[in-house]
Amino acid sequence: MARERRRLRRVRPTKLKEGLADVDSARIADAMEQVRHRSKATLHDRLHRVRMAAGLAVQAGIAAALAYVVSHRLLGNPQPVFAPISAVGTLAASVGQRFRRTVELIVGVAIGVALGDGLIYLVGTGAWQLGVVVTGAILLTIFAGASVAIVIQAAATAVLIVTLSPSTQNLEIPRFVDAFVGGGIALLVTAILFPLNPLRVLNRAARPALDLLANQLDAAADGLRARDRTKVQRALDRLRNNKEELAAFTEAIEGAKETTTLSPARWHRRDELAHYAEAADPIDRAMRNSGTLIRRSVTLIEDEEPIPEPMPDAVGHLAEAVRLLKHEFAVGDEPQQARERSLRAVSEAGRAYGEGVGFSGSVVIAQVRTAASDLLVASGIEQEEANRLIRKSFGDQEAPRGAAPEPAGAPKPPTAPPVG
Repeated sequence: MARERRRLRRVRPTKLKEGLADVDSARIADAMEQVRHRSKATLHDRLHRVRMAAGLAVQAGIAAALAYVVSHRLLGNPQPVFAPISAVGTLAASVGQRFRRTVELIVGVAIGVALGDGLIYLVGTGAWQLGVVVTGAILLTIFAGASVAIVIQAAATAVLIVTLSPSTQNLEIPRFVDAFVGGGIALLVTAILFPLNPLRVLNRAARPALDLLANQLDAAADGLRARDRTKVQRALDRLRNNKEELAAFTEAIEGAKETTTLSPARWHRRDELAHYAEAADPIDRAMRNSGTLIRRSVTLIEDEEPIPEPMPDAVGHLAEAVRLLKHEFAVGDEPQQARERSLRAVSEAGRAYGEGVGFSGSVVIAQVRTAASDLLVASGIEQEEANRLIRKSFGDQEAPRGAAPEPAGAPKPPTAPPVG
């Protein structure tokens, strides 16, 4: 017992010397805070994905049930397997491509049925015959210039024909009919029976992309104020991983276009949708230009360039402009507040430039102007008018005061950052 107590005493942490900070505890606390933040973010992301997919899941369930009933009860198919599969396969296609997916599904089935049935007639069934049929289906559809979806569907249909024909007679025609029924019912559900609200889908899809942009701009502004290179670098790394958010936003726009085209109940949403669709490209550009802004902020801190007080404020106003744009889009208001905040960001950038910045600082200022121009265009302003407003808000700035002279022969930063 005495030996055990001595062993425990040996492993107890020693007391810190007086006046020394507990560096390990601070580091561990920071790490645990990051873990808690990531856990909350992961749960939030998962719940958001569930909300995004809830409508699609209900549509798929309804389409599968209806396809089964139509094929089994109305058409008399005793084993209506392919109709529900076709319905779910159509709905599982990329949103915005369901009509095309249905056509590809039917074409692929037709090719697979014809090739499978023809080769069975010539060479019979078996393992090597299956290999020949699949290879032939893939090569034939590729030679015809078909899409990947048609190639896969033709090969899968050929497999089903070869493997099921010996036990199930007259499979070819029901398979083709089921593909048509399943795809058609999927379109009926999405366009007529249960069309999703395209603007609601768009708002949910746009939220992660715009929140990501606003949050990382805020983090960059805080990092600039504190000259915290690590914080700015972390914001840059997070913003670079934006492909998932942008892809979801772009796909949602395509899906909303399809819904307003096919669904009479959603035709009245076309004008509102057009506004969203026009905003997608400038939002993408704002993402990329903000990435350049944050990257140059890292360099600015590393090179110990001056950071005038209005510079972080300009970046912070840019973040707030993104949030206002998201809110005004969601409620259907004219994005006047987002425009005003974008121009305020440019005005603060002009003050910072006038107080004096280095080379990287001038690039940060330029990117504030460019990102603000992107946001103005996303809000519905023409590019030429946006550029005019940017110039007016920035003001007539001469070369920044206090800038260190460049060595002879070295390239000089522009006296005014580029616009747009």
